[in-house]
Amino acid sequence: MLVRTMRFFLLFAVAGLSLAQQPDWTRIQAETLEHFSNLLKIDTSNPPGNETKAVEYLKAVLDKEGIPSEVLFTEASRANLVARLKGNGSKRPVIVMGHTDVVGVQREKWSVDPFAAIRKDGFLYGRGAVDDKDNVVASLMTLILLKRQNVALDRDVIFIAESGEEGSPGVGIIHLVNQHWPKIEAEYCLGEGGGIGLRDGKPRYVEITTTEKVGRGARLIAKGTAGHGSRPGPDNAIVALANAVAKVSAWEPPVRLNDTTRAYFERLATVTDDPEAKARYNGVLNPAKQAEIVRYFARKELGHASIVRTSISPTILQAGFRSNVIPSEAEATLDIRAVPGEDMNWFYDQMRKVISDPNVEVVAGNRSAGSPGAAMRPSPPPSALNSEMFQALEAVTRRMFPGAIALPSMLTAATDMAMLRAKGVQSYGIGPAMDITDGGLGGAHADDERIRESAIHQFVEFTYNAVLEIAASRKR
Repeated sequence: MLVRTMRFFLLFAVAGLSLAQQPDWTRIQAETLEHFSNLLKIDTSNPPGNETKAVEYLKAVLDKEGIPSEVLFTEASRANLVARLKGNGSKRPVIVMGHTDVVGVQREKWSVDPFAAIRKDGFLYGRGAVDDKDNVVASLMTLILLKRQNVALDRDVIFIAESGEEGSPGVGIIHLVNQHWPKIEAEYCLGEGGGIGLRDGKPRYVEITTTEKVGRGARLIAKGTAGHGSRPGPDNAIVALANAVAKVSAWEPPVRLNDTTRAYFERLATVTDDPEAKARYNGVLNPAKQAEIVRYFARKELGHASIVRTSISPTILQAGFRSNVIPSEAEATLDIRAVPGEDMNWFYDQMRKVISDPNVEVVAGNRSAGSPGAAMRPSPPPSALNSEMFQALEAVTRRMFPGAIALPSMLTAATDMAMLRAKGVQSYGIGPAMDITDGGLGGAHADDERIRESAIHQFVEFTYNAVLEIAASRKR
């Protein structure tokens, strides 16, 4: 017992952190689960959102703890919350944030009520369990614990619970950035997107997103001659559209690696046991081997295939209205996720050349309300790998998970951190533990979305320690 106590002391003494700053993690688990469950039970499906219901809950909790907060909104039912713990001002603030809205559900495809916070077999089920009420509760508990532990801070710690991330950021982060920037201006931000990678229950890496792909989208509009279905013609719009979709789907845009993705593959190779996988991850950095390896990714490792180039996914087809009428127009919506810095004018021109059909028009953007359009999501440079914040995340990774590595990565989806990075805030995505072998089961936007109860407690501890590392005052 003495050895364990001394080891625990050394882990934090080496980092200059007092044991008095560490709460009794076992004792706060019930409180964490209570807040997390209550948030999951609030239906904030977007649309319509109704995020104000979650904000009211959060504000009541913060008020009870004596933590000042403010409710900011452009629509009364879609409020945002900003809370702040004051530091001594010697360093610029750090943000912890999570969005309170969630995507909708098809209830008939869930085995449990998606808004009942069902606990089963060590998991907590609910829409938002991993996207993104886990980050909300981790941020909430971090502020509460900093306050209770009387942690002296060099930086203000700002908690943002934003609305509208799932497709309508105008009511959320865009409103906060454009109308309330002095209230959220900061040097660093911790938000969603990363995670702790487990294999056989053991942490292998802590994935930290430093950048993300950008939703740009396109529509393919094919035109032809309308007519009777009994008389096929040479310029059927549906045939032209089908050929165009097939061509762009088979197209292999150029591989574009950046500092984040290079570091990702280099570090991933160091924690990979499979010699063939190790060779692939090292080989993707070699231009002579890239093409073959990326084709392998496209067959076997879709996430890796997506982070090495701008991707295209056909998602919606619209054509015709009767079985015996040849339509004059057919349309396909493409979900395009661009790597940062992609020249989209060049990209659309290349698509036109690949399609090579004057009857098919390529139109930038799309009509889907849930798609992050070019006007909504900027494409800022990646956050630095040598910043004080990234180094703090590396230090906490080493202390909490000996043998694991901090793994910088590029998120293939979009987050509200894009708007903060565009304002110069160095932003990093973190998240709870997910077993590598789960294959996305119960993940973000999935049916039966779920999180291990142990993972949420571990994530709260990780978030708290990361903020402690970057913001707590050191004794001189």
